[in-house]
Amino acid sequence: MQETAQQYINRLTGYLDGKDPVKAQAATAKRLSRLIQGVSRPRLTRRPAPGKWSVAEILAHLADDEIVGGFRMRLIVGAPGTPIQGFDQDRWAETGNYAKRDPKDSLELFRTLREANIVFYKSLTPAQRKLFGIHSERGKESVEQIFKLLAGHDINHMKQIEAILGKRRLG
Repeated sequence: MQETAQQYINRLTGYLDGKDPVKAQAATAKRLSRLIQGVSRPRLTRRPAPGKWSVAEILAHLADDEIVGGFRMRLIVGAPGTPIQGFDQDRWAETGNYAKRDPKDSLELFRTLREANIVFYKSLTPAQRKLFGIHSERGKESVEQIFKLLAGHDINHMKQIEAILGKRRLG
């Protein structure tokens, strides 16, 4: 059974478990880099099961999702109350050729975008962080909530990568 929008939100924000989302996000690229360090490209591109993403596909997804999250936050700050379009991540993976992307390039793109998005978020006033848009699937969503969801999203995918590679959680 597919989870509801609220279950998704609760699951992702639950991964934070009281952690500062800025610190959590700032650590992600380095943790991902450590996870894939020394792992061969064939292993990074191998799917763990039919219909499940490889590590390379997860990294490409994280990079694309960082574009989306950054755009959404900027859109809301520039036009509070704006509609926010959801997207089909599996369709994006297919049309974006995630399976053929170089995992190290995806990680570098993610790192660069993440740094820019953290700088943007930290530049906002508390009032700006409370501004919201209306997500097509999840309803009212503030800049602050989007930022927290991105942090939880990171943790979710790091757990997947750890499981695929058979590695323990890194600090």
